[in-house]
Amino acid sequence: MRWLLTFLLGVLVGAGGLFAWLHSLPPRTPPEPVLTQSGHALPAPPPPAAANPIEGQLPPAPKVQPDLTEVDLPIKPDPATAGAVAAVPPVATDKPQGLLLPVQGIKFGQLSDTFNQPRGKERQHPALDIMAARGTPVLAAADGKVVKLVNSKPGGLTVYEFDPTSTYAYYYAHLDRYADGLKEGMAVKRGDVLGYVGSTGNASKEAPHLHFAVVELTSEKQWWTGTPIDPYPLLEH
Repeated sequence: MRWLLTFLLGVLVGAGGLFAWLHSLPPRTPPEPVLTQSGHALPAPPPPAAANPIEGQLPPAPKVQPDLTEVDLPIKPDPATAGAVAAVPPVATDKPQGLLLPVQGIKFGQLSDTFNQPRGKERQHPALDIMAARGTPVLAAADGKVVKLVNSKPGGLTVYEFDPTSTYAYYYAHLDRYADGLKEGMAVKRGDVLGYVGSTGNASKEAPHLHFAVVELTSEKQWWTGTPIDPYPLLEH
């Protein structure tokens, strides 16, 4: 009788182990999807990423080497010029601007630009003629120095004035007479009286006027030569 009980007990233990083993096996059919309240199935969760078998971490993302071009590369400073201040290019000398209209009482709107008008067949007029009554004061167009007083056949009584830098000369011709006390070498200020409008030289006696010229001097700074510049656009309006 005892042996029969031992045999039945062994059968029960073996059956329990078999049942536990069968229960541990994965199901052959996929699990039923979990439904939401609206009746739609939730998406299946993604499979877990494989772990790095060596470090126990996710494998690192591959590093992409950037494509560096000349634009991307940093500019390496030249040690010879680092910290140096860039040289400022020299500024070209400007023509004189805002010159005083050199005849008292004449307005800019009364003028006509007579620069380079033909005079006969072979000569052009390198100056501005300012018509005015005889005896009207002639004024210095800018600060400067009287360098020459000349009484010539073409220009009559004339004044040559240099600007303070001796870059330009101002020429006043056909004067009726000079201002009292005017002499060579004296400094004059803009607006000082140099003389009076006339018609000396080759000017018509019936048309007194000031022959006013602006000349860019040569490196020799000679009062009788230079490059004529149209005075009309240089005058203060």
